[in-house]
Amino acid sequence: MSLIYAGILLLSSAILLFEITLTRVFSVAQWYHFAFMVVSLALLGFGASGSLLCLFPGVARRRLAPLLASLSLGFVVSCLGGYILINLIPFDSFRVGWESRQLLYLIAYYVSLAIPFLFGGLALGAALSQMPGLAGKLYGFNLIGSGLGCLLVLIGPPLFGGAGTVILACLLGMAAAFVFWLGYSKTLSALALILAAGLVSLLLYLPAGLEIKMSPYKDLRQVLRQPAAKTLWTRWNAFSRVDVVADSALHVAPGLSFAYREALPPQIGIAVDGENLSPVSQISAQEASFTEYLPSALAYYLSPAPTTLIIEPQGGLDVLTALHHHSPSVVAVVSNPLVVKAVERYGEEGREVFADPRVRVAVEGARSYLSRSPELFDVVQLSLTDSFKVVAAGSYSLSENFLYTVEAFKQYYQHLAPDGFLSVTRWIQVPPSQETRLVSVAVAALEELGVEAGAHIMAIRSFQTITLLVKQSPVSPEDIAVVKDFCRQRQFDMVYFPGIAPGDLNRYNVLPEEVYYQAFVNLLSPAERADFLQGYPYDVSATSDDRPFFFHFFKWDQAPEVLRNLGKTWQPFGGLGFLIVVALLAIAIITSAVFILLPLAFGLKPGPGGAGRQVRWRVFAYFAALGIGFLFIEIPLMQRFIGFLDQPTYSFAIVLFTILVCSGLGSLVSGRLAGALPQAILALAIVAALYPLLISALVEALLGLALPFRLLLAIAVLAPLSFLMGIPFPSGVRIVGNRAPELVAWAWGINGCASVISSVLAMMIALSWGFSWVLVGAGSAYGLGLAAIYTWARQP
Repeated sequence: MSLIYAGILLLSSAILLFEITLTRVFSVAQWYHFAFMVVSLALLGFGASGSLLCLFPGVARRRLAPLLASLSLGFVVSCLGGYILINLIPFDSFRVGWESRQLLYLIAYYVSLAIPFLFGGLALGAALSQMPGLAGKLYGFNLIGSGLGCLLVLIGPPLFGGAGTVILACLLGMAAAFVFWLGYSKTLSALALILAAGLVSLLLYLPAGLEIKMSPYKDLRQVLRQPAAKTLWTRWNAFSRVDVVADSALHVAPGLSFAYREALPPQIGIAVDGENLSPVSQISAQEASFTEYLPSALAYYLSPAPTTLIIEPQGGLDVLTALHHHSPSVVAVVSNPLVVKAVERYGEEGREVFADPRVRVAVEGARSYLSRSPELFDVVQLSLTDSFKVVAAGSYSLSENFLYTVEAFKQYYQHLAPDGFLSVTRWIQVPPSQETRLVSVAVAALEELGVEAGAHIMAIRSFQTITLLVKQSPVSPEDIAVVKDFCRQRQFDMVYFPGIAPGDLNRYNVLPEEVYYQAFVNLLSPAERADFLQGYPYDVSATSDDRPFFFHFFKWDQAPEVLRNLGKTWQPFGGLGFLIVVALLAIAIITSAVFILLPLAFGLKPGPGGAGRQVRWRVFAYFAALGIGFLFIEIPLMQRFIGFLDQPTYSFAIVLFTILVCSGLGSLVSGRLAGALPQAILALAIVAALYPLLISALVEALLGLALPFRLLLAIAVLAPLSFLMGIPFPSGVRIVGNRAPELVAWAWGINGCASVISSVLAMMIALSWGFSWVLVGAGSAYGLGLAAIYTWARQP
């Protein structure tokens, strides 16, 4: 039996590693919203496994060890084969709206990726069906193995890259097959070792054909189309792929004035996940005169020779700008260590900006750095590092960003020296969206600090960017004179400053209507703000740490227009990621209904001694509630702790590892707590609903601690809740196994389908109302599970 548990642990590690790696692979090959869509629906393979076990009950009655070994082998073959297939399918997300064959390619994607999860689900479901009395141990090793798979995400991509990590998942699956066969057949065990050796060879000598095929619309692919372009360096870490590319035609300077007549210096580019190409200028700071014509340079004319904090400078353009303007001290906060390595390695020898003695690089998140630092800065600059077309296409609409929240802007303001300036540059969108939200966030932050926003804000625009400045003290007439002169010399337009007159507006880059000024006026007026936000075509309200989706602008009023334009815009899925989530939810519900109802129609006919309708309803309600509740806790906690740990890698790995391993420990001891199941679920429901208050207090009070202490605190906070989360499922399986054993596989399928639905539904709720409401929903779901258990107990 110990071999069964060990094999389950290895197979579960392989499944979760494959799932997470797919998300990373698709984020590089396409974009995050596409990765979320494909992987979410592929996980329906788990739901399908329960249906198949119900429809073909003879499968689960076979000898368990060889059955699990065969299914593990099926996982390995379909995992590697599916990855190769999706790399060959010529899917183009930008054409899906008007080219019907792209939908067929998309279906092929889903099927290719669902099959590995189907094999994994069949293995786990078959083990539970044969041994429901040991559900606590089986489910416990499943969860602990999944937790270990999370840690492998920290190791696999940096060592082996995206494709190599897929092979690593296959290797783990083959190890599971070897363990399952070990007590059954020496010949088959030897075969598993031979196949594993082949996978090791493949891992060490990865064929070029297995490398990720990137979308032709990504910045990196666009640059590499040039005849002289070449990739100089590629590295992976757990949350990104960073490429350095050289091309003589590469010239990047966001918002550069038309008044600048000279050629830009030679540059190389740094791309993260194939996108957001940032320049590394091959020039010294003293020679970088072109930076004087960037909108972001305005802060250095308002505050000459300032001490400077630059947040996420990527290739270092804003650092170069600060140094050119004689900043005596520059702190560059960069969260991605690979970006720092790339700049240090490929900056011009002797001119590399991060090596300048005036520059101090902090490789961490900006929020945690500011919480710990007592420094005040004359200029705090939030760099523009994402590319225009990615923002315009809605590719970030499902991604959280804790740098653009009210809480973040309060931190920036509180770290300004007297008369210091916060400078933020964003792309201009038509119609305005992110630039309008930027104003909403700044105004909300200042008002929460008791500052009169209208007296502290200024803004200018170029032909493609808008720059917002927030001053620590009220804007002075001298400041306004500097802004006017700066804009006149560079042909930039003034958007807002206290007392701005109509004649100051719309001089150079002329718009039919000065919509930006009107947005400032409305958002700065408490009397007009609510009506303006309600009547605006997009959601541009201020974002918070509880709802940190800065690039999510969707309103339901937009839906008819988006659907009318489907297939008419050069953007994937119409450019609005939220409708993808809505479509995903509909597909997940319909598909899940098929998987759940099929066994009722063909495989679970009521008969003498069989489970009646009431029992089935209770099984359905209980296991659906558990599937929803578990993911409603897991997903928001992973995203919310990004703000606390300030590193997506640590947040994802540590939070998910803690939840899964502690849940596994809860499952292992669940058999001893059988009599206290209702109390455990009640405690879980109450604690989940109260966690938003705890997390908010934790982040606010302890964000300034060093990372190791924050990691330990995160584990300590998550462990009790996670332990409780591991108890209900195996306890329910044991009850079903005693009362209606034919429903165990069905219960497994229900739980799998509900998990997929809940992952999509949790994203919808978080986007619309925030993480706190997802956790409240988790408490409600577990409350439903509690009601089902009580009803079950009263009506056997």
